[in-house]
Amino acid sequence: MDTHKVASYLLREIDKLKEAQNTHLSGGGAKTFDEYRHVCGVIRGLTHAETIVKDLVQRMDQSDE
Repeated sequence: MDTHKVASYLLREIDKLKEAQNTHLSGGGAKTFDEYRHVCGVIRGLTHAETIVKDLVQRMDQSDE
């Protein structure tokens, strides 16, 4: 499978998960401050994963040149 297809799939899935968490928060889903902190941590982790995937794709593109 093509590297860019894999990366695109991962980024789409990460985006879906982040959107679900953002929707949960914006809809008042976090009933306690602890739950709010947890969801923010999940979003932070997903954002970090997204950055890792993007950096990996960039490094792979540069190594192909």
